[in-house]
Amino acid sequence: MSSSTAATSTPHPAQRRVLAVLVAAQVLSGAGLAAGITVGALLAEDMLGGAGWAGVPIALLTVGSAAAAALVGRVSQWAGRRGGLAAGYAAGAAGAVGVVAAAASGSVALLLASLLVYGAGSATNLQARYAGADLAAPHRRSRAVSTVLVATTLGAVAGPNLVAPLGRLATALGIPPLAGPFLLAGAAYAAAALVLGLLLRPDPLITARALAAVRAADAPAGTAVGGTAPPRTRALLGGAAVMVSAQLVMVALMTMTPVHMAAHGHSVGAAGLVIAVHVGAMYLPSPLSGLLVDRFGPGAVAAASGLTLPAAGLLAALAPPHSVGLLALALALLGLGWSLGLVAGTAIVTDSTPLAVRARTQGLVDVAVAVAGAGGGLVSGLVVAAADYAVLAAGGGVLALAVLPLIALSVRRGSGSPTG
Repeated sequence: MSSSTAATSTPHPAQRRVLAVLVAAQVLSGAGLAAGITVGALLAEDMLGGAGWAGVPIALLTVGSAAAAALVGRVSQWAGRRGGLAAGYAAGAAGAVGVVAAAASGSVALLLASLLVYGAGSATNLQARYAGADLAAPHRRSRAVSTVLVATTLGAVAGPNLVAPLGRLATALGIPPLAGPFLLAGAAYAAAALVLGLLLRPDPLITARALAAVRAADAPAGTAVGGTAPPRTRALLGGAAVMVSAQLVMVALMTMTPVHMAAHGHSVGAAGLVIAVHVGAMYLPSPLSGLLVDRFGPGAVAAASGLTLPAAGLLAALAPPHSVGLLALALALLGLGWSLGLVAGTAIVTDSTPLAVRARTQGLVDVAVAVAGAGGGLVSGLVVAAADYAVLAAGGGVLALAVLPLIALSVRRGSGSPTG
């Protein structure tokens, strides 16, 4: 075994530090993301004067997230992960501060613009998972991704529980109480940007490129390795399809489940419990998802996602509307299927994309994921209005199942990796 080959099978000495810094930033950003989203709809309803405007924050956040995903990817490609991620979180912090200023001044225009910028924090939180894989040994790459993902859970759980005290703090400062959580969001995103800007050294992407250049210099003439090999387009599209379908199905069912429950007499607390189970199932199994991808390959785990999501849809469609337990189980399966699909799809995209264009390509893939989430939220309401929740759930399951042939085709024809 050559020295360059051996180098790719062992973790880089800086990988442990890189993961520790990313985890710290994810805990902070998770608090910022969850705290703002918790009251965003209520703030919009209050300022814009009607429940019909309550969906505006999620819509603007999604649009801002999609635009920011592309920008963060491009900045990361040019300046490294440290520059891209720190800039994304800084933009999220600026958006949160703008929301607070809009609430204090009563400016609707500033509110709408600030919510759009605030979406950069959400995009950056998701993009950070790629940084965990840059210096990981290939056989531990997905576990590194899942470590970054699961760290978001800690902050996401803490953020909503601080809504009441943050509202009191806002009142004491002379601003509307619903703006309080955005004070936390601004501080948390700014702290995440600071942690990454100061501590994410060496930069994982820039270091990975340097290592790939060394391997390319050591390789026999005419051999394409590391950042010099062409991307595997078929595998790349397959990995993107896995994540896009998982996001679309997950958002569609998650969005309409509370509405479905409320229509059948369930309390807000019961719906909140079901969604809490769902969110926990999205992030807490991430280490298991990563372990499975590293052990059995991303194709097998992507296929498992393509089977778990239909099972969730079928159970949601058949569950009696009065059964909180069965709906919670369906949403737990939905979260698990999303986790499997996201980690497997991330692995496929990363492995099929050379370092020379990796960050930019990952950003574009996340744009598609964000757009799929927006589409899922929009279509879900239309489907339930035209038919019912059972049709939505069953249709989502069929869509997830339809991705399986594409997964098989991309994995079979895309063996091998251009990356180091």
